[in-house]
Amino acid sequence: MAQQSNKSTVEQELKRLERRLDELVGAVSQLKDENRALKQRQDALSAERSALLAKNEQVRARVEAMIGRLKSMESGA
Repeated sequence: MAQQSNKSTVEQELKRLERRLDELVGAVSQLKDENRALKQRQDALSAERSALLAKNEQVRARVEAMIGRLKSMESGA
C-alpha cells in the first residue's frame, strides 16, 4: 500500500511539474511576442527620429539662409 501511495505522490508531482512547465512555455512565448513587438516599435521610432533630425537640419539651413539674406538686405539698405 505504501508503494501505491508513493507512486500516486510521484504522479501528482509530475502532473504539477507538467502544469508548471506549460505555464513557463506560455510565458516564454508571450515574452517573445512582446519582445518582437517592442523591437518593431523601436525600429519605427528610430526611423521617425532620423526623419525628424533630417527635417530639423533642413529647417535650420533654411532659417540660416533667410538670416543671411536679411543681413545682406540690411547691409544694402
